[in-house]
Amino acid sequence: MTHHDAPGLSRQQVKTLSLAALGGALEFYDFVIFVFFAATMGALFFPADMPEWLKLVQTFGIFAAGYLARPLGGIVMAHFGDLSGRKRMFMLSILLMAIPTLLMGLLPTYAQVGVLAPILLLLLRIMQGAAIGGEAPGAWVFVSEHVSPRHRVLACGALSAGLCSGILLGSLVARAINASFDEKELLAWSWRLPFVIGGVLGLLAMFLRRKLHETPVFAEMKERRSLDAGLPLKTVLREHGGAVLLAMLLTWLLTASVVVTLLMMPTLLQGLGVSRADALSGNTLAIFATVIANLVAGYLADRFGPGRVLVLWSALLGIAFWVFYSAALAGAYSPWLYMLAGCAVGITALVPGIAVGGFPPQVRFSGLSFSYNVAYAIAGGLTPILLSLAIKDNPAAPMHYIAMMAVLGIGLGLFVSMRRPRFQLA
Repeated sequence: MTHHDAPGLSRQQVKTLSLAALGGALEFYDFVIFVFFAATMGALFFPADMPEWLKLVQTFGIFAAGYLARPLGGIVMAHFGDLSGRKRMFMLSILLMAIPTLLMGLLPTYAQVGVLAPILLLLLRIMQGAAIGGEAPGAWVFVSEHVSPRHRVLACGALSAGLCSGILLGSLVARAINASFDEKELLAWSWRLPFVIGGVLGLLAMFLRRKLHETPVFAEMKERRSLDAGLPLKTVLREHGGAVLLAMLLTWLLTASVVVTLLMMPTLLQGLGVSRADALSGNTLAIFATVIANLVAGYLADRFGPGRVLVLWSALLGIAFWVFYSAALAGAYSPWLYMLAGCAVGITALVPGIAVGGFPPQVRFSGLSFSYNVAYAIAGGLTPILLSLAIKDNPAAPMHYIAMMAVLGIGLGLFVSMRRPRFQLA
């Protein structure tokens, strides 16, 4: 038995997972901090006489542009990740994220330069999207190839916990900014602080990743000269269409749980009359619960099978979110019910753990990146806009959407359970 195939995680593997998760947290903070200041950004980057709901739609539209840019960045980085190494792209993605985040904190507002302000904001958001397109799938492939197959869902869960920690960090920074400055100071200058902090943290994450090693799987393929000789994406589309479809549907489920439950919810709750402080407080509890749930779900999936646990977590997502949001609609918002809904977002450990197993090592990065980013661009890009519009006529729209996603997750879990050997990584 090799060190890589040992029954437990070695000290080096734990170190690798920890550094990868920490770096992912700092990069994801850069990507999501925008949404925590959506209302403020809308006030600063669009005309003052524009209706509030239209400002919100357009602000979420710029947020969505980051998702729409993901496929291009993800596909390009994955191509070189499959041909020249996982670690190089792991380093590049963080640099491409840190720079535009820092620049966002230095942007002029609409009052200073007019329509140029939202255009510049949109361009920087697109740059962020290209960077994150290579980050998440690359990170999941990176950690999954550093451990034995029996620990790969836990490894993906640990990385997902790191990414969600980045959202938690964003929530904590947003709370701190809102608690430290009044509305006038926030609009005047303090909204810039979280973006400047994000740029600095991004550069720190790049430094941390220098300590990581190339994955044993890629190193072995390179030594045996068994890398894909042509275009990895072409191989994926020609030979692995079923795995692409499954990964896309799983990504849709992941997108719904993260975007609606964690990212949009503080703004949606404020629209229901919940104070900004209470909404952000509940959001912090929910994200913390998500971080822990990712580790628990990953551990259970490695022990009992990812399909079975996906069924369980999908049912939890549908029930917990319905109870939480219906209470908020009735004027009985509960941060503890929000925390329960956050536990259900532990589903983000299972999605990459299953999807990675559908692709062979030679095209694993390209297969996961293409599937994940195209699906996330569509679902992640459209969800905030469509829900913002739907809520005008149907305040319960988020509940119905998450319930539909829960049914999808249960179906996918049953499918994976029936075909479990197909998703055991080599």
